[in-house]
Amino acid sequence: MPQFSRIAVIGVGVLGSQIAYHTAFKGYDVVAYDVDDDAVDRANTRLGRLTERYEQEVAGAGTGARDAMHRIQLTSDVAQAVASADLVIEAAPERLGVKRRLFSVLGEAAPPHTVFATNTSTIPPSALADSTGRPDRFLALHFSNLVWRHNIAEVMGTPRTAPDVYASVVEFATSIGMVPIELKKEKPGYVLNSFLVPLLRAAGELLTDDVADPAAVDDVWRIGTGAPYGPFEMLDIVGLTTAHHIASHGDVKQREFAKIIKERYLDKGWTGVEAGQGFHGYPR
Repeated sequence: MPQFSRIAVIGVGVLGSQIAYHTAFKGYDVVAYDVDDDAVDRANTRLGRLTERYEQEVAGAGTGARDAMHRIQLTSDVAQAVASADLVIEAAPERLGVKRRLFSVLGEAAPPHTVFATNTSTIPPSALADSTGRPDRFLALHFSNLVWRHNIAEVMGTPRTAPDVYASVVEFATSIGMVPIELKKEKPGYVLNSFLVPLLRAAGELLTDDVADPAAVDDVWRIGTGAPYGPFEMLDIVGLTTAHHIASHGDVKQREFAKIIKERYLDKGWTGVEAGQGFHGYPR
């Protein structure tokens, strides 16, 4: 394994829980932090469901799926989470102010050697670097949902990221079974979301303009391209809370889409795959 042995994951939502679990599944000790005891309880439930999915979907998982849970420590104490961390992976909500405040706290609490990575999908890492207090030991490490299946990890530094730090994060990504995608410069959306976000935006506009419903849009995309998921299925996987937040900060059409998400789905508790209902229904 690379120089990292103790990993902290900050934020244990849909994707954060996957990052924490998969890292533990690959043999690392992980401390996973969320904001309060209720959030930690929800994270524990997510991790339990991931155990079941790995047993069902990951070839050769065997007892390793259960063993992974024993390598994860959950906490609502942020200082405890990073006290001995070699690598901190932040997966907090996609809000610049939230991430900057969080990295400021992490920078004070973590040891000087600790490397910080953000999983942000839209915020350039340079916008966060100063808040860490260690811009040379900071970069972006972006995972895709369903990490055990869609196993890319996009690595994007800033002009101030130390080359050895960048290389060590690439090595770490490889060690947990990811395919590291090394970006040459900062690009909001990285590679994956530079393609994906326009697709999801177009799907939202088709619904907002009452051109077609989610089932029809997804049928067109899957049947017409051979893709495994349609755009609304992708949004359900990401989670409609995240989709709503991103759309709320878009243009007029996107803000209309955000209103639809809230009124037709979120207000009913339909947050996507995790809840068993989003744009589509999912067996629990």
